Formats: sequence, structure tokens, C-alpha cells
Amino acid sequence: MIKGLIFDLDGVITDSAEYHYQAWKALGQDLGIPFDRAFNERLKGISRMESLELILEHGHQSEQYTQKQKEILADKKNIHYLSFVEKMTEKDVLPGIRDLLKEAKQRQLKIALASASKNGPMILNRLGVQSYFDVIVDPSSLIHGKPNPEIYMKGADMLGLQPSECIGLEDAQAGIEAIHRAGMFAVGIGDFIVLKEADYIVSDTSQLQLDKLLENARK
Repeated sequence: MIKGLIFDLDGVITDSAEYHYQAWKALGQDLGIPFDRAFNERLKGISRMESLELILEHGHQSEQYTQKQKEILADKKNIHYLSFVEKMTEKDVLPGIRDLLKEAKQRQLKIALASASKNGPMILNRLGVQSYFDVIVDPSSLIHGKPNPEIYMKGADMLGLQPSECIGLEDAQAGIEAIHRAGMFAVGIGDFIVLKEADYIVSDTSQLQLDKLLENARK
């Protein structure tokens, strides 16, 4: 029996992926590393530091920075990103998500956020949906990033549920793998080919219906 929903953030609750792209691109320009949308796809669903490592590797600069310097670079990217996030409003919630959260609450399902973004709480607050979430997993408390299942297992544990009692919602391949490895039913949002390993797929959030999610998770 499904008792909880565990959400990713970017591409699921709001579309801040474009903000991440612009922020990473700005940092790439500062470092003299070419950065385009095709490469940006590799960063979806993974942490800030993991993303930075991939970018430095892409620019053949991995050995040029100490760990402390890398943390400063990651913080610099985050400053770029937050300048975009500060302009977010309740209108930036993706279609259908507020209704899904509201219905899940009415049916007494527990809800968690499992995002690699350290800005998750602030973004939920700007979107006006923070009250729907029972728990928010702190990514800085984790050892492993997606596709490791740790963040989803932690989310289920914080909700007081077994992983098999939860549905995970993601828009990235790494996230779908993390959900499956945690032992949960995986809902993919986006490209059917990229997310082909998901148990249930919709092309966009407007197609998410709680009854259909629960029905498919019970099969």
C-alpha cells in the first residue's frame, strides 16, 4: 500500500533547470571552459560538487584546483543561480503539481523532497508549497549522490515509511535509477526514451494524476 510520495525538485516541482544551465555557463565562461546545452544534460540530477567535477574534467582543469578552491567555484556558481531563484514566484510551480500535492495531503499521504539542491527549502518557500512537505532531505547530510539510492532511502526513513510504501518522482535518468535501487515505484516525467527504465512515464507534469499513480504502483 502506497503511503508516501517523494519528489525531486528541478523539472518536477519547478523548472529551474534553465537557471542552473545559465549559472554553470557563466562559471564556465569565467574558467574558459566551453559549455553548451548538450553537456548540461549530463549534470541533471547530480550534486553541485559532482557537476563542477564534470565541468572541470570537460575543460581538462581537474588538477588545477584544490578542494577548497573547488568549493569556492561551486559557491560562485550558486551565487549566479540564486540571482535567478530570487525572481521565482508561486507562478513558477509546474502545471498540475500544486493540485497533486493538495490531493495527496487530503488523502493523508506523506510527502518528502529528495533533491540534490541545497536550495530546496528556499525554493519551496518562494513557490508557496513548503507547507505540503512533511520532510526535506538535507543533501549535505548524505554521503552519496544520485544514482545512489541514499537520498530516497533517507526520505522514506524520515517519513517513517518503508521504501516499498513510497512513489518517487523524477525527471532524470540518474534519479530513476536511484528510486529503483531504493526499492520504490519510479515515476518519470519527460522524455520517454531517456526515462525508459521508469515504471510509469508522463511527458509533463500536467499529466500527473494521483489515482493513476496509485493504480499503477499497485500492479
